[in-house]
Amino acid sequence: MSAPPEVAAALGASEALGVARGALGQERAAWVVGGAIRDALLGEPVGGIDLAVEPGSERDATRAIADAAGGFAFPLSEEHATWRAVARDDAWHADVTALRAETIEEDLRARDFTVNAIAVPLAGGDPIDPTGGVENASAGLLRAVSDRSFSDDPLRLLRAARLASAHDLELAPETVALARAEAARAAEPAGERQFAELRGMLTGPDPIRGLAVMDEIEVTEAVLPELAGLRGVIQNPNHHLDVHGHTLAVLEHVLEVESDLPRFCGAEADRVGALLDESLADEITRGDALRFGALLHDIGKPATRGERAGYVTFIGHDQAGAKAIAAICRRLRTSRRLSEHLQGLALYHLRLGFMVHERPLSRRRIYEYLRATDPVGVDVTLLTAADRLSARGEGALASDEIIEAHLELVREILPAALDWHRDGVPTPPLDGDQVAVEVGVKPGPEMGRILEELRAASFAGEISGREEALALARELASG
Repeated sequence: MSAPPEVAAALGASEALGVARGALGQERAAWVVGGAIRDALLGEPVGGIDLAVEPGSERDATRAIADAAGGFAFPLSEEHATWRAVARDDAWHADVTALRAETIEEDLRARDFTVNAIAVPLAGGDPIDPTGGVENASAGLLRAVSDRSFSDDPLRLLRAARLASAHDLELAPETVALARAEAARAAEPAGERQFAELRGMLTGPDPIRGLAVMDEIEVTEAVLPELAGLRGVIQNPNHHLDVHGHTLAVLEHVLEVESDLPRFCGAEADRVGALLDESLADEITRGDALRFGALLHDIGKPATRGERAGYVTFIGHDQAGAKAIAAICRRLRTSRRLSEHLQGLALYHLRLGFMVHERPLSRRRIYEYLRATDPVGVDVTLLTAADRLSARGEGALASDEIIEAHLELVREILPAALDWHRDGVPTPPLDGDQVAVEVGVKPGPEMGRILEELRAASFAGEISGREEALALARELASG
């Protein structure tokens, strides 16, 4: 079977493949496998590549590629005999793995999905396709290689959702059945492996589709039971959806905000875009984290649902949600920084909504909001826009006027929030030593109160310069 001409063209355009061919020559037994072939078949650009080589040659092959590129090589997994070569400018990488069977055909038959079980000789030639991956790719199907695909590695359950959403593939019916039969095992892999698949899915081109596939193959309950637990949790009249539907709507609106920053952020669109592109932790950006935050912001609602005079309430769901997120992040073994960031988004996502009727906000009120939400002030402000857009019930807080007022408040807050993010917490016009000497207040809670008031008054423009700051400090100390 010959590869379609466009596949050869896509592979030929890969710098990583060109370097590997030049470094390893025509004689070495090596095959391009996995994602590069799949992406070429699906008409997607080919970046990094995966190579399979004869056992025992993976280290030398990787070093040869790295040397040819002027880059560097390092082991990814000693256990799985996998090495990585990276270009000097980090523009591409090549992962080199030893064959995991006697032949390349047997190696491919042990892989996860047929579209990933195709190989092309590194030197060029027809594809090796023992499981029908080329045909499945043409049909847009994600099909498990064998009946043992999910039982051999339950992480493939999450990978199915990631790949289907990333490449617009439909799961073959028998693959859905196989996945459902093993769905309860989806939480067995190490937490960091689960998180890596969830990260790839949520930061990919269609996270909503990925979540739908997780539901289709019934793995949500095993991996994110807190998310599954939002189903059927009815809300008050401000909401037209249950908490689960609302959560998905918030994620959809976060994607909408991402795609049209000028509409939602006005003159600050470029600065917001730069902030969302900042690296945060765990190989995700602040923008990626905002997607995670949307998915988890109301996770505390089931535990706090109550009714007062027939009106549904969720008092304290912000705090309960932060605690639940901390537990989820421990289970998925994320970094502390990401956990605290996501907790902050849940903990503070209600604040701006309570301030809509105070517009236009005073500088002191803006200070209080930014001080309370630091260091996620910009992020949580954007989240509130998506949250408000997702409340389309018949209650007073779901009116078009209130929603537009909230969006205007977001645009009003953003300039100061972005400045705060850039410059950090404002510095009070007097430091602790000056307050101690000039005002006679010793270090302790009283000094802390005075310094905080000086910081707020300075931000609000209520004082200017050292003398006014001293006068206020003395007044506060004497009061």
